[in-house]
Amino acid sequence: MSSQPKSVVEVTAADVQGPGVIFCPNPKMPLWSNHPRVFIDVATTGEGRCPYCGTVYQLKAGEKLHAH
Repeated sequence: MSSQPKSVVEVTAADVQGPGVIFCPNPKMPLWSNHPRVFIDVATTGEGRCPYCGTVYQLKAGEKLHAH
């Protein structure tokens, strides 16, 4: 099995919610590919992978997350 991600989604600081998370599936994914919603931490390392579908979410280059 390959460790290559199914797809890579670049996210901006405005896409990040709460304590530095993104949720998957994202609104742009087709309805047939839905799985339970999971929250993925992108604040810690700048990227995170969905445990269900393998989509990788990366913080867009140059984006800065603001602390609350």
